[in-house]
Amino acid sequence: MNDPYQNNYYQGSQGGSNTYSTFEEGGEGQDGYYRGNEYPAQDEDAASDATEGHDEDDEVYEGEYQGIPHPDDIKANQRAARAAARAQEVDGVGTKIQDEEQLAHQYESIIEECGHGRFQWSLFFVVGLALMADGVECFVVGFVLPSAEKDMCLSNANKGMLGLIVYLGMMVGAFIWGGLADKMGRKRCLIIALAINSVFAFISSFVQGYGLFLFFRLISGIGIGGSIPIVYAYFSEFLCREKRGEHLSWLCMFWMIGGIYASSMAWGIIPHYGWGFSMGTEFQFHSWRVFVLVCALPAIASLIGLTFMPESPRFLLENGKHDEAWMILKQVHDTNMRAKGEPEKVFTVSHIKTPKQEDEFIEIQSSTGTWYQRWLVRFMTVVKQVLQNVLSLFSPQLRLNTLFMAIVWFTMAFSYYGLTVWFPDMIKYLQNEEYESKVKHFHRERVEHFTFNFSLENQVHHEGEYFNDKFTKIELKSVTFEDSLFEECFFEDIRSTDTFFKNCTIISTMFYNTDLYEEKFIDCRMVNNTFMHSKKGCHLDFEEENDILIYLVSFLGSLAVLPGNIISALFMDKIGRIKMIGGSMLISSACTFFLFFGSSESAIIGWQCLFCGASVAAWNGIEVITVELYPTSKRATAFGVLNALCKFAAILGSSIFASFVGITKVIPILMASSALVAGGLLALKLPETREQVLM
Repeated sequence: MNDPYQNNYYQGSQGGSNTYSTFEEGGEGQDGYYRGNEYPAQDEDAASDATEGHDEDDEVYEGEYQGIPHPDDIKANQRAARAAARAQEVDGVGTKIQDEEQLAHQYESIIEECGHGRFQWSLFFVVGLALMADGVECFVVGFVLPSAEKDMCLSNANKGMLGLIVYLGMMVGAFIWGGLADKMGRKRCLIIALAINSVFAFISSFVQGYGLFLFFRLISGIGIGGSIPIVYAYFSEFLCREKRGEHLSWLCMFWMIGGIYASSMAWGIIPHYGWGFSMGTEFQFHSWRVFVLVCALPAIASLIGLTFMPESPRFLLENGKHDEAWMILKQVHDTNMRAKGEPEKVFTVSHIKTPKQEDEFIEIQSSTGTWYQRWLVRFMTVVKQVLQNVLSLFSPQLRLNTLFMAIVWFTMAFSYYGLTVWFPDMIKYLQNEEYESKVKHFHRERVEHFTFNFSLENQVHHEGEYFNDKFTKIELKSVTFEDSLFEECFFEDIRSTDTFFKNCTIISTMFYNTDLYEEKFIDCRMVNNTFMHSKKGCHLDFEEENDILIYLVSFLGSLAVLPGNIISALFMDKIGRIKMIGGSMLISSACTFFLFFGSSESAIIGWQCLFCGASVAAWNGIEVITVELYPTSKRATAFGVLNALCKFAAILGSSIFASFVGITKVIPILMASSALVAGGLLALKLPETREQVLM
């Protein structure tokens, strides 16, 4: 069979045209025409001899003497033709694979000639900022939640939904943008995704209602969800084989930098109440909203940088855009050579093979139908192509690798995100336990004509009696009155946190400028009371809600990733991706067992840092091997599907692990450890890809 690339060369400097060869050799003669079977002529005696011995009772096919084939012969010929077609199809697949390998090796040679230098480092920082934006997005809601829940009066159910909505948006975004990047281009899709994230993150900082804030954070998450699948596919296609594992691992450091950036900005901004402003009582812009704005800066910076970066030439070649690909490769070569002080070095590539296009391309003229009909046809065509690409991940050639990778991604994400939520929740639980252990109890106290002008904190008053007392300009923090009597009392300028009146009797009492609402009075008997100028909305309590330990824990966890990142980058190409993934996951599993011996805040923080540092090598290896296992036409799609599965595992893991806080730590530790062991052992079954070129 002829090479389908033989007439499909790009003439770099000669401006050659692109043609395809469609001629196939078959059973034709020397002149190119097919000739039927020619049989020697038979005389009449030979014909008579052929029928000699047949009588009238023999079963004879009546068309036998007229040269008409027998039906059984026709069926036999059809079976033979089908078998030949199957053999030709198998041979065609083999030839196609060979051609793809030739293109991959040729592209590898071109990238090696272009060298590794200024261009790759420029792209490294630009796409690294996009990866940093993804890391920041994972921390934003966790940092603003303590303030946002007070600012927007969130219930526990609303808080839980706000915590998961970002991961839900990122899950959807990874699937959508990963698929589109293989059809519309890496750079184009990354720009659109980052633009969506930047715009909706900016708007979310100003909206006042919980519903709108939830919606805008969801759309923002959908935008940033495309950064990881596209960034790794995009950057890897500018790297040669010797540099790919190391530099993709260095790229992972930007996710850690995003965590450090978010925690440090939260630490420096959120506790400063004076950094905000208000416009009446309807519009409040507190410091946590300033923090949300600052968190959009990495995405904006990456978006600006991408406008100066080219499209992936590997993607362009895959889509038959030979001229653009050659010009970009020449740009990469010339940029690197000038930086190395060798501007005279000439780009010698003149011929680039390109694969035969298989996707259906539909072009609609402007005169055909209305604009939305043309848009709908194009949209449905792209959707169809993306879905076909997703289904192709489960083809016989890729099915086993996709299944193994899905399990490894899921187990790693389930354990990692589950534990990263469980660690701060456990620390907060231990803090609450210690706080509650210091609660002061007052029984049957009787107070008359007394003015409470000092704050009450962490107290429980049982069966108390208060007559003609004043509570003025104070804060009630974690105070509970049970079975108590208040008669002719006066509450003025009161701010309360976790304060409740349970089964109390309140008679002829004035509440002036307080935030004591109906829900604060549980099963109480109210007689002739007055509420005047009650405070509307919810109010922030910065002293309680902005404990620096929240930011310190996240900061240390992100910083602990640095040693693991350096080690994985230096040894990724030396020991291989598979050993890196399996070893890191098994070591991380061992780290989780030591959590049985951690019962203090400092111990949990220490084991969190150890776990994060050990697990980052597995993350780096997983992301590198995902890039290398799949061909160019399916690389971003596969990464998007697997990353969407990762975010689903994050939602599942964080929800399950958080539900056991304060109940038991045995189940979360066993679940995380078991998942890591299973994923690590299965990862050892994956093919090693460090010696492979990008297909």
